Amino acid sequence: MDGLDERKIKILDAIICTYLETGEPVGSRTISKYTDLNLSSATIRNEMSDLEELGYIMQPHTSAGRIPSDQGYRFYVDHLLKKKDKEISDMKEFVIERTEKMELVLKQAAKMLAKTTNYATMATSPKYNASKVKFIQLSQLGANQLLAVVVMEGNVVKNKILSLEEPLDNEELLKLNLLLNSTLNGLTIPEINLGTISRMKEQAGNYSDIVGMVLDAVAESISQEELEIYTSGATNIFKYPELSDSRKASELIYTLEEKQQLKTLVSDSLSNEDETGIQVYIGNESPIQTMKDCSVVTATYELGEGVKGTVGIIGPKRMDYEKVMDSLKELKAQLDGIFKKPPQSG
Repeated sequence: MDGLDERKIKILDAIICTYLETGEPVGSRTISKYTDLNLSSATIRNEMSDLEELGYIMQPHTSAGRIPSDQGYRFYVDHLLKKKDKEISDMKEFVIERTEKMELVLKQAAKMLAKTTNYATMATSPKYNASKVKFIQLSQLGANQLLAVVVMEGNVVKNKILSLEEPLDNEELLKLNLLLNSTLNGLTIPEINLGTISRMKEQAGNYSDIVGMVLDAVAESISQEELEIYTSGATNIFKYPELSDSRKASELIYTLEEKQQLKTLVSDSLSNEDETGIQVYIGNESPIQTMKDCSVVTATYELGEGVKGTVGIIGPKRMDYEKVMDSLKELKAQLDGIFKKPPQSG
């Protein structure tokens, strides 16, 4: 950082980003278009001369633009990693805070629903459907190890350590970071097709295996996501004679406590939802065998960016459907409001 003020750092960043993109020496006129400094070409030329004297850039031949030196690349990579590390740290704090808050809210929501309706209830953690890649950061851990940090839409963070057969220098690491982010940002798993993968591996050359390992980490960030289901009011079932038969009641309570079968109901509810987000299963329409004597009403709440969860009420077929639907719609609106940022006024 010796001799580098904010203006020089911005100009150096612009030179390196432009050179990495084009492979051509970068002139002052090009930089004047890329920076937000509103400086004249003459001023930028003076700053570039200073950067050259400090050893961050060099001029390959007379009358040419500048290209980064090894020292320039080193500064850029360290600067980039610090910035990304802060982004990831801030994001992790946000995810942890929101997750803890969400778990508490969903447990309370299930309990409140059970109390107001006198039926059994459930609420699920949000599921990241068709999640997109937000960004990827590869960092050097040791001579033969990389840390891949994959951040998906909904701020799902996946860390994976990659083992290397040969050490990777900083310039190659930087090129791989740029290749991965420029190609994958904004794509969902289904959109990362064989053509995309093959082009990336070709561009990565000797490091095509690293691209494959990063893509595996992206896939794992979706597949390993665990669905939490919170239930309440299971004993309310005994209030209804048609469900209080000891065998039926015990099977139903086991389903609510064991929760594995409820995941089938959640998947079915999310895949069949209409524009209202409310789904009603009466008797045999339920995908769960132990709920064939019940009615189940579910609602989908949304956190945005393809992030959805389910709340549901399980009761007798003679349940008060109007009250149940009103309760679910109200809760759905509350959950949407709690976890989404309020709309900007004006």
